[in-house]
Amino acid sequence: MQGLRSFAFGLAALLIIASIVQSAALACATARGKRVELTSQSLDPDVFVWDSMARLINYQAGKYLTADVLHHTLLAPAGTRAVVLICRDRVVHPRFIDGVADAVGVRLLSGQYRGQYGWVVSEDLHMLFGASSTHPLH
Repeated sequence: MQGLRSFAFGLAALLIIASIVQSAALACATARGKRVELTSQSLDPDVFVWDSMARLINYQAGKYLTADVLHHTLLAPAGTRAVVLICRDRVVHPRFIDGVADAVGVRLLSGQYRGQYGWVVSEDLHMLFGASSTHPLH
Protein backbone atom coordinates (compact mmCIF):
# COMPACT_ATOMS: atom_id res chain seq x y z
CA MET A 1 0.00 0.00 0.00
CA GLN A 2 2.89 2.35 0.86
CA GLY A 3 4.43 1.72 -2.58
CA LEU A 4 1.16 2.54 -4.35
CA ARG A 5 0.80 5.76 -2.37
CA SER A 6 4.39 6.79 -3.24
CA PHE A 7 3.77 5.99 -6.89
CA ALA A 8 0.57 8.09 -6.93
CA PHE A 9 2.35 11.00 -5.23
CA GLY A 10 5.25 10.80 -7.70
CA LEU A 11 2.88 10.68 -10.67
CA ALA A 12 0.94 13.70 -9.39
CA ALA A 13 4.17 15.66 -8.90
CA LEU A 14 5.30 14.76 -12.42
CA LEU A 15 1.99 15.94 -13.92
CA ILE A 16 2.20 19.24 -12.05
CA ILE A 17 5.77 19.84 -13.24
CA ALA A 18 4.79 18.94 -16.84
CA SER A 19 1.91 21.42 -16.79
CA ILE A 20 4.18 24.18 -15.45
CA VAL A 21 6.76 23.51 -18.17
CA GLN A 22 4.05 23.47 -20.85
CA SER A 23 2.53 26.77 -19.68
CA ALA A 24 5.99 28.37 -19.64
CA ALA A 25 6.56 27.17 -23.20
CA LEU A 26 3.31 28.86 -24.23
CA ALA A 27 4.30 32.21 -22.73
CA CYS A 28 4.97 35.32 -24.79
CA ALA A 29 7.85 35.34 -27.23
CA THR A 30 9.51 38.18 -25.33
CA ALA A 31 9.39 40.01 -22.02
CA ARG A 32 9.05 43.59 -20.83
CA GLY A 33 12.31 45.51 -21.09
CA LYS A 34 13.85 43.37 -23.84
CA ARG A 35 15.48 45.30 -26.66
CA VAL A 36 14.53 44.06 -30.11
CA GLU A 37 15.00 44.82 -33.76
CA LEU A 38 11.99 45.03 -36.06
CA THR A 39 12.17 43.16 -39.38
CA SER A 40 9.22 41.57 -41.16
CA GLN A 41 9.37 38.02 -42.46
CA SER A 42 7.40 39.00 -45.60
CA LEU A 43 8.85 40.08 -48.93
CA ASP A 44 9.02 43.67 -47.69
CA PRO A 45 11.09 43.68 -44.49
CA ASP A 46 9.60 46.98 -43.20
CA VAL A 47 7.19 46.62 -40.27
CA PHE A 48 3.74 48.06 -39.63
CA VAL A 49 3.61 49.55 -36.13
CA TRP A 50 -0.07 49.86 -35.22
CA ASP A 51 -1.63 52.46 -32.91
CA SER A 52 -3.77 49.84 -31.16
CA MET A 53 -3.63 46.14 -30.40
CA ALA A 54 -7.18 45.69 -31.73
CA ARG A 55 -6.23 47.08 -35.16
CA LEU A 56 -3.12 44.87 -35.28
CA ILE A 57 -5.23 41.79 -34.50
CA ASN A 58 -7.85 42.69 -37.11
CA TYR A 59 -5.21 43.38 -39.77
CA GLN A 60 -3.52 40.04 -39.16
CA ALA A 61 -6.91 38.32 -39.35
CA GLY A 62 -7.53 39.93 -42.74
CA LYS A 63 -10.26 42.24 -41.39
CA TYR A 64 -9.17 45.73 -42.39
CA LEU A 65 -9.68 48.61 -44.77
CA THR A 66 -6.77 50.14 -46.66
CA ALA A 67 -7.64 53.50 -45.08
CA ASP A 68 -7.07 51.95 -41.63
CA VAL A 69 -3.58 50.87 -42.63
CA LEU A 70 -2.76 54.34 -43.94
CA HIS A 71 -4.14 56.22 -40.93
CA HIS A 72 -3.28 53.95 -38.03
CA THR A 73 0.23 52.66 -38.72
CA LEU A 74 3.80 53.81 -38.88
CA LEU A 75 5.98 52.00 -41.41
CA ALA A 76 9.17 51.33 -39.48
CA PRO A 77 12.15 50.48 -41.69
CA ALA A 78 13.73 47.08 -41.22
CA GLY A 79 16.31 47.22 -38.46
CA THR A 80 14.45 49.76 -36.33
CA ARG A 81 15.33 49.19 -32.67
CA ALA A 82 12.64 49.03 -30.01
CA VAL A 83 12.05 48.07 -26.39
CA VAL A 84 9.21 45.76 -25.37
CA LEU A 85 6.67 47.29 -22.99
CA ILE A 86 4.00 44.60 -22.93
CA CYS A 87 3.21 41.28 -24.57
CA ARG A 88 -0.21 39.66 -25.04
CA ASP A 89 0.23 35.93 -25.47
CA ARG A 90 -1.30 34.20 -28.51
CA VAL A 91 -3.94 36.82 -29.33
CA VAL A 92 -3.02 37.23 -33.01
CA HIS A 93 -4.54 34.71 -35.43
CA PRO A 94 -3.08 35.38 -38.90
CA ARG A 95 -5.50 34.65 -41.70
CA PHE A 96 -3.03 33.28 -44.22
CA ILE A 97 -0.67 31.41 -41.88
CA ASP A 98 -1.42 28.46 -39.62
CA GLY A 99 -0.84 29.16 -35.96
CA VAL A 100 -1.01 32.08 -33.59
CA ALA A 101 1.30 34.90 -32.58
CA ASP A 102 1.71 37.42 -29.80
CA ALA A 103 0.79 41.10 -29.90
CA VAL A 104 3.72 43.13 -28.58
CA GLY A 105 3.59 46.73 -27.37
CA VAL A 106 6.83 48.57 -28.09
CA ARG A 107 8.52 51.94 -27.89
CA LEU A 108 10.70 52.72 -30.89
CA LEU A 109 14.29 53.59 -30.02
CA SER A 110 15.78 54.46 -33.40
CA GLY A 111 14.91 55.92 -36.76
CA GLN A 112 12.52 58.67 -37.77
CA TYR A 113 9.81 57.40 -35.39
CA ARG A 114 12.05 57.30 -32.32
CA GLY A 115 9.98 57.77 -29.16
CA GLN A 116 6.72 56.58 -30.73
CA TYR A 117 4.69 53.76 -29.19
CA GLY A 118 2.77 51.03 -30.98
CA TRP A 119 1.90 47.37 -31.47
CA VAL A 120 3.64 44.77 -33.65
CA VAL A 121 3.23 41.06 -34.22
CA SER A 122 5.80 38.86 -32.50
CA GLU A 123 7.03 37.38 -35.79
CA ASP A 124 8.48 40.81 -36.66
CA LEU A 125 10.71 40.88 -33.55
CA HIS A 126 14.33 39.80 -33.51
CA MET A 127 16.06 39.66 -30.15
CA LEU A 128 19.21 41.64 -29.55
CA PHE A 129 21.16 39.18 -27.43
CA GLY A 130 22.51 40.55 -24.20
CA ALA A 131 20.39 43.65 -24.57
CA SER A 132 17.72 44.45 -22.07
CA SER A 133 16.75 47.63 -20.42
CA THR A 134 16.28 48.01 -16.69
CA HIS A 135 14.07 50.97 -17.51
CA PRO A 136 11.92 50.11 -20.56
CA LEU A 137 11.29 53.73 -21.54
CA HIS A 138 14.95 54.27 -22.50
